[in-house]
Amino acid sequence: MKIITIGDNVVDCYLDQGKYYPGGNCVNVAVNCKRSGAEEVGYIGVFATDDKADHLKNVLGEEKVDFHRSRTVEGISGQPKVNLSEDGDRIFVGGPTNTVRHQVKIRLIQDDIDYLKNFHVAHSSCYSFLEEELPVLSEHIKVSFDFSDRREPEYLGRVCPHISYGFFSGADLNEEELERLVSELEKYDLEVIGITRGARPALFIHKGVRYHQEALETEVVDTMGAGDSFIAGFLTAFVETKNIVHALEVAAHNASVTCGFYGGFGYPKALV
Repeated sequence: MKIITIGDNVVDCYLDQGKYYPGGNCVNVAVNCKRSGAEEVGYIGVFATDDKADHLKNVLGEEKVDFHRSRTVEGISGQPKVNLSEDGDRIFVGGPTNTVRHQVKIRLIQDDIDYLKNFHVAHSSCYSFLEEELPVLSEHIKVSFDFSDRREPEYLGRVCPHISYGFFSGADLNEEELERLVSELEKYDLEVIGITRGARPALFIHKGVRYHQEALETEVVDTMGAGDSFIAGFLTAFVETKNIVHALEVAAHNASVTCGFYGGFGYPKALV
């Protein structure tokens, strides 16, 4: 299985620790796909020119994620500030708004298209500002998209016609709101709908059949990146085997492991 992720990279700055960790939805998914056994993983993003971008690149190299099609823009990396609650939930408390991520968007060119044709699926997210590129992207490759908590009908209508796999965070939804979201998504021809629900069982829908996956019991240190590792485990296993039950088991295991350490996938450095 070969996957490419296109979009955000940041460093998550843990204020209580005085450390930062590499992250961003697309970087987290890329690294966790490789760790889950993907044969080849690529990443296209926009890197800054600071020491934090250097750390991100070094880490991706260590994890065998190919980022050679990425862009470099003069400026600073995204640096969301994070506090942790007593039960390990991450709480974002702002960050600079003059980063390269705020300044530029990725515009796919023919060389990018030629490169990504070597992969089975491309993953992006609502944090990547790639919505304008989805119509072109989806002509050449299946697209996976993490909506996080973006569930407005207008946004769904803009994104869903161009994707195959849609992932949502639904921890805040009651049963009536969950069914309303499912009903809205049924308007589109998605191969897989995945809705994670925090400690409650995740709901996945494939070919009209519903599947539920319980969260595995684990000692939670930090929930940062758990949803991304869930997506990565699911995509890696499902694209390879088409066995959704197995893919959900792999996804739950991945998320459980990620909850056991700080950061999206490790590699802390001191904030200076």
